Amino acid sequence: MKRVLLFLATNIAILVVLSITLSLLGVDRVLDQQGVNLDLRNLLIFSAVFGMGGSFISLAISKWLAKRMTGAKVIEQPRNESEAWLVKLVAAQAQAAGIGTPEVAIYDSADVNAFATGMSRNKALVAVSSGLLRSMSRDEAEAVVGHEISHVANGDMVTLALIQGVVNTFVIFFSRVIGHLVDRLVFKVERGHGPAFWITSIIAQVVLGILASMIVMWFSRYREFRADAGGARLAGRPKMIAALQRLQAASGQAPLPDQLAAFGIAGGARMAGIKRLFMSHPPLAERIAALQQAQV
Repeated sequence: MKRVLLFLATNIAILVVLSITLSLLGVDRVLDQQGVNLDLRNLLIFSAVFGMGGSFISLAISKWLAKRMTGAKVIEQPRNESEAWLVKLVAAQAQAAGIGTPEVAIYDSADVNAFATGMSRNKALVAVSSGLLRSMSRDEAEAVVGHEISHVANGDMVTLALIQGVVNTFVIFFSRVIGHLVDRLVFKVERGHGPAFWITSIIAQVVLGILASMIVMWFSRYREFRADAGGARLAGRPKMIAALQRLQAASGQAPLPDQLAAFGIAGGARMAGIKRLFMSHPPLAERIAALQQAQV
């Protein structure tokens, strides 16, 4: 319940910030029922503020939100040998990858998983589950950390937010344009907007949003292959393959919260058929095969 309330509160805060921004820009009434023609310039500004703004506000607070949703505790001072090893490993791999040392955190979960987030390559967060530290060997954990460090070094969080923001912008923009055209051409509304505009816009936004999510999920799967290759370079290919095989054997445990599932190394549930287009991660078997065939 706490996670749900935190998620709702965060999204309400984002909407408030964006609403204030629209008001300051003078485009908050872009869809007011005024005149015959749709103001495409203001509509694009409206769409960009909501589409890009929401993505980048979410990115800006991603570390804060991830810590609270998972209960991750940043290691300020290692309390034991395992924590000291993890902090040293992250620092060494970050240096090898040419980025600033991320914050290192552990969250309490039986799930064998890890994630990285943050809006900057030099101010990121790398978190691993307590289940991972208990279940994986040091070599396997080293590869998992290398995978997450590679995400940070590749700028994957920022790129994913940018792609999400762009597709959100065009979904909002074109759904309103479609609604406007249906309202004018089909229902012959000459001034303002009738019910057809709002109904059509909502339906178009849902359909376009589903199609757009395929683009976002394609990039999400692509970045996992890149991060696996990066983890293989930092820790060694045999270790990376062994880590993925361990994750494969541990599948079915409690996952990360939905809002963070795309950032975990293990990903969400496996899907078949057309549902594969909506997977944030490639199947672990495909990732292992890609590493086995690669020249790393």
